[in-house]
Amino acid sequence: MENTGALLVNLGSPDSPHEQDVRHYLNEFLMDANVIDMPWLVRRMIVSLFVLPKRPAQSARAYASVWTDKGSPLISNSKDLHEEVQKLTSMPVELAMRYGRPDMESALVRLASKSEIKEVLLFPLYPHYAMSTVKTVVEKAEEIIKDYKLPVTLKVHPVFYNHDAYIDALVESAKEYLEKDYDHIVFSYHGVPERHIRKDDCTGSHCLKSDDCCQKASPAHLTCYRHQVYRTTACFVEKADIPVDKYSVAFQSKLGRDKWLEPATSSTIKSLAEQGIKKVLVICPAFVADCLETLEEIGMEAKEDFIAAGGESLELVPCLNSHPAWTKLVSQWLEKPLHN
Repeated sequence: MENTGALLVNLGSPDSPHEQDVRHYLNEFLMDANVIDMPWLVRRMIVSLFVLPKRPAQSARAYASVWTDKGSPLISNSKDLHEEVQKLTSMPVELAMRYGRPDMESALVRLASKSEIKEVLLFPLYPHYAMSTVKTVVEKAEEIIKDYKLPVTLKVHPVFYNHDAYIDALVESAKEYLEKDYDHIVFSYHGVPERHIRKDDCTGSHCLKSDDCCQKASPAHLTCYRHQVYRTTACFVEKADIPVDKYSVAFQSKLGRDKWLEPATSSTIKSLAEQGIKKVLVICPAFVADCLETLEEIGMEAKEDFIAAGGESLELVPCLNSHPAWTKLVSQWLEKPLHN
């Protein structure tokens, strides 16, 4: 691997929690055709007329509630991971965000400028495949290499949603919380529109065609986000020995009016409280770094809703962040990548 450099890529964050920076970030993010998969003009109208007039102010308040002296939690947690991984490998490793800074263009140019680097191993920091995560990162990297005429080839590290070592790291990082006295655990994954699931179905005839489509073997599972998050959950609960009646799967962060994957985390949390469940843990395996969606949406908003509905405590299990088991695993995968 002496001729290979690695690029870790996560989603991104605004430069600050100020409304102007949040507006700029949301515009870049939502104008990606892999996020809002509509024709450009329709996408432009949706973003300009329905999102940007009000959403930046709302999101700025949310970002301000989780911003720290180190800045954006997603960026600082990702930088910590990058720093620890680089200590464990002699391979040059760069960190970038799909949207915002540090940007992918600069990172790829830096790697390609090293005379010994002939190949870039692109490592999307997403356990599961989705067009709005892995696909857009890969397409952006390919576009940059082509546009800048960079003298490197691109190799993409595959998703790892059911890999034993990833599950082990996930369970290990949650161990302290799993040993606590809790009544129920919610696996809260970032939601996606059902339309995205159908678009990613390589067979065109499997995903969401039946209630048990995710349990039926199919080539579609290679790119099915819904199947993959359910597999992560199944592997986790088996490893951690969690009874089937003590956990739920839900989906958060819905944007817009389209039908998204269900059930929603917000309604699941309230329903558990109404059923008499008093102590809940929430783990968010789709995120490898704590960010707005975990710290504010779950750690603050969902907690408040759960208590208001009659619950006593809701604890957010931290993401992998720079947990030693995770940093060690990432460094090992950079040295010896998984195969599809």
